Amino acid sequence: MNIKPYFHNAKYYETDQMSIIHHSNYIRWFEEARIDCLEQMGIPYDEMEARGVIIPVIGVSAEYKSMTRFKDTVEIRLKLLAYNGVRFSMGYEVRDAETGQLRCTGSSHHCFIDRNDRPIILKKAAPDYHQRFMAFLEHSKENL
Repeated sequence: MNIKPYFHNAKYYETDQMSIIHHSNYIRWFEEARIDCLEQMGIPYDEMEARGVIIPVIGVSAEYKSMTRFKDTVEIRLKLLAYNGVRFSMGYEVRDAETGQLRCTGSSHHCFIDRNDRPIILKKAAPDYHQRFMAFLEHSKENL
């Protein structure tokens, strides 16, 4: 499974008073990249929700390495750090698309729940999704 990086063009409204991208936007970019990654895995988020599988964020972290400015394009690479059928963790690396300079690293942690907020085991609730997560986990381990 080959997941392509996600690219984001920094918008003016994402900047702060210092004319750099406000730190909170990196978390939004993680989500954009995660949704794109799920699409590439063959798990469109809207389809997943329609099947009753919800993946809330239960934790997120970011470490800022250098500044991103208006009109910069960043490349976001993702890895599946952990997956056990009930929870998963994604790792993110944000780099300047032109120079390759590292801008930010981070991770997000999720669980699978149903529409009644009850935990679910993806292998039982959606075995096809489970197989795709397992394939991405293997790919991520090979490319660490």
